[in-house]
Amino acid sequence: MKLRHAVLAMLLAISLPLPLAAQESTERVNELERKVDVLTQELANLKLGDSGTPADTARLRSILGLAPAAAKVYGGHGVSVGGYGEMLFENFDRTRENDALSGATDRIDFLRQILYVGYKFDDRLLFNSEIEIEHAGVFDEAEVEVDPTTGSGSAELTGEVVLEFAYIDWRMRPEFGLRAGMLLVPVGLTNEMHEPPVFLGARRPDVERNIIPTTWRANGAGIYGEAANGLSYRAYVIEGLDAAHFAAGSPIRGGRQSGSRSSIVKPAVTGRLDWTGDRGLTIGVSGFTGNAWQRPQPAGTRLEPQVTLFDVHARLQWRGLAARALWTAGSLDQAGELSDALGLTGSDRLGEKFTGGYVEAGYDVLQKFSPGSRFTLTPYARYETYDTQNDVPGGTESPANERRVFTAGAAFTPHPQVVLKVDREQRHNETDTELGQWNMAVGYLF
Repeated sequence: MKLRHAVLAMLLAISLPLPLAAQESTERVNELERKVDVLTQELANLKLGDSGTPADTARLRSILGLAPAAAKVYGGHGVSVGGYGEMLFENFDRTRENDALSGATDRIDFLRQILYVGYKFDDRLLFNSEIEIEHAGVFDEAEVEVDPTTGSGSAELTGEVVLEFAYIDWRMRPEFGLRAGMLLVPVGLTNEMHEPPVFLGARRPDVERNIIPTTWRANGAGIYGEAANGLSYRAYVIEGLDAAHFAAGSPIRGGRQSGSRSSIVKPAVTGRLDWTGDRGLTIGVSGFTGNAWQRPQPAGTRLEPQVTLFDVHARLQWRGLAARALWTAGSLDQAGELSDALGLTGSDRLGEKFTGGYVEAGYDVLQKFSPGSRFTLTPYARYETYDTQNDVPGGTESPANERRVFTAGAAFTPHPQVVLKVDREQRHNETDTELGQWNMAVGYLF
């Protein structure tokens, strides 16, 4: 309070050089007290190392395409440190849709712990990065998959330590800036905004994992900007996908090179355009296209499997209501020739098209029944439908790849940056072999 009184006395001395009428003086004092509150809060933030208060962080829905914790460096000075994490418990049903025993074992996994480290050189130039530890670390154990027809295989460690993004950002003016480094591909609603308190559901949407392969990162460079009329854009040239790892059940996910010794024989382009209104509504489109064959051409054919993916999306945050909708469609040229080159047969062959979409909504009931509460309790529901394998040249579509998922649950936030989620996933495919599950998750950002 001494700080508050000192600042108030200083402002009064400056602002009252002449005698004022009593009413005018009272109005001036009220205005000065409001300014003192702002100054006091700013000074408190400086004592915290410019990291921002919890309330400030909670208000940041997105800055220049990034989620709240990832965007901290844009509001600070010098070094900025943030992060997020999430733990997930999955309780699988005893039987599948067709009543066959599932044999699935319940599991609990510390999915990821993230550390954001950034440095702001000046008001226009900064560095930002995300370092991710997945599945509680890297151990000696590995899951090995071997192709019985070729004898080739791969081993995936139980956990990973990876660089999720790392880039230099030079913002010349609000309407135009440059980015270069490892970038998040600006496609969909979740890939750039994947911090647990930001999205509904204990798990990310299936559509944004199997059609849009979140989290999707790539080395590259490009431009971005925001206009005063609510329009924002991002456009990058990045490393392409590697079609040698495409699969029918998740078409392009395995083709992500993730910035690690990436082949860039065939680069790709990606972009996004959004409009954000003053009532929490955002609508937009995004897309990606590029030739995905990065290897020497096989004998007797020339592979140029062009991948094109786009989506239309909308997001609404208004008076306790959170809602999102997305539709995405992708295509793969030369799906037949690529399947031949990869030795894929029957229902394992690649489809020429893959599509999916979802709608979801949640409402904070505590805002309705207890206005001003520092807590939130948000029941939510999501419906998804997607098909990863349409129009299969030289093969057959697998009905198991036509899926629908209904998720319903609730999220409780004891603090704007901490969330507890419980939900039920009811899953279905055209072969009745899907497996439902209960999920519980803990997530946080700072």
